[in-house]
Amino acid sequence: MGDHKPLGFIGLGVMGGPMCRNLAQRSGRVVRAYDRVTQPVGAVAAGSVAELARDCAILFLCLPSGAHVAAVAAEILATADRGLEMIVDMGTSPVAMTRAMAATMAAEDIIWVDAPIARTRQAAEDGTLSVMVGATEADFQKLQPLLACMASDVTLCGPVGCGQAVKILNNMVLVETVAALSEALAIGRGVGLDPTVLFDTLAKGSADSFALRNHGMKAMLPGVFPERAFSVAYARKDIGYALELARDGGVDAAGAERGAALLDAASAAGWADFYWPVIARILQSGDAGRAT
Repeated sequence: MGDHKPLGFIGLGVMGGPMCRNLAQRSGRVVRAYDRVTQPVGAVAAGSVAELARDCAILFLCLPSGAHVAAVAAEILATADRGLEMIVDMGTSPVAMTRAMAATMAAEDIIWVDAPIARTRQAAEDGTLSVMVGATEADFQKLQPLLACMASDVTLCGPVGCGQAVKILNNMVLVETVAALSEALAIGRGVGLDPTVLFDTLAKGSADSFALRNHGMKAMLPGVFPERAFSVAYARKDIGYALELARDGGVDAAGAERGAALLDAASAAGWADFYWPVIARILQSGDAGRAT
């Protein structure tokens, strides 16, 4: 699949920047990258989406939302001179939109693959992300070596849309777990527990989890919720996608609704741009201050 042509990458933010660098350093291919704000590191700068659509065989997208993905797709479709063979959406986009986009691109002889990512900024730096792929087996086999430049776990979840579905449900479970940890933290403080003792002890029992060790111990305990991390606004977008899937399937997702309500409250408190475990602050009585 266009092995002689460059790879393209759009979206060089918190996750996309290190992903693009790892792809350029490990793939043995020329990588051309574009972002409206950030200059690429380790890749050749491109001047436009149209330039990448013309010159690249495979184009990776790491964008904040399905709306951003749709805007880039529209630019690609408006480009008359295209050499593009495959688009890989590595952000989190709605399942229905993903499948509709795949059909639209198929009519233009472009393969659409959903390959959203999970894990942390450090995992993006280290190339140890988890990638959940929606594709045919044949397309997955062609793409897997490139995804392995950015990830230690690359899983074929099913046909187009299935990667997004797994990622959305992953984030739903994560939000619900952090909501439960927020409640435990507030209740524990209320009865006089040392929060560090509480979380350390939970980590030794059946309540242990990735969320506890990362979101709980590294953010909620010290009260550190920086900007330019995965924000309340982004988490709310993803839980919204999960609730759409629940409604479509006739499922009463009460836990997801609770997580969404906490995220909405955090936004209303002025914390929309802060690291999303700041939802723990919502349950701290008498704390009206802004996030750190």
